[in-house]
Amino acid sequence: MDASSAYQDTLPLSSDALLAQLDEWGLAYRMHTHVPLRTVEDAKSVEGQFMVPGENALRVKNLYLRDKKKRNYLVTLEQSREIDLKALGAELGIGNLSFGSADRLLQNLGIRPGAVSPMAMINGVQNDVRFFMDAAAQQAEVIYMHPLVNDRTVVLKQADMMAFFDRIGCEVTWLP
Repeated sequence: MDASSAYQDTLPLSSDALLAQLDEWGLAYRMHTHVPLRTVEDAKSVEGQFMVPGENALRVKNLYLRDKKKRNYLVTLEQSREIDLKALGAELGIGNLSFGSADRLLQNLGIRPGAVSPMAMINGVQNDVRFFMDAAAQQAEVIYMHPLVNDRTVVLKQADMMAFFDRIGCEVTWLP
């Protein structure tokens, strides 16, 4: 199975159910459908189709990581930001980090590889996943992210993204 909406009903929480929850909470978003995106390069190839000129937008990349004590982390960064996992682990005081497996990703965040997103914290908070986000998000007007599948992108205002995190009980640790 891939990470597209064709298989969303096999996830613990479907993309449609997540979007319905956003609607119920009154959190506004724009949604775009597109070919499945697996990498930042894939995203860059289509984002011009739906970006608003002059919009202060943050487009992100997401890393699902684990440490040697088997603690889980979701790290969301500006898509062009370089990252050194060893330096990041040291900066956060959590030691060596490595990528989590596809099985653990599904178990802890309820998503498949290619659809990793801050929105997956709706599942992650229940599984003690710690969330770190690029401080650049604090300055952005809107943030682009996948709603649990990789053939859709939602655009949330920064304030609505923070309201989402508040609603689900997700603590955000900001990365400078």
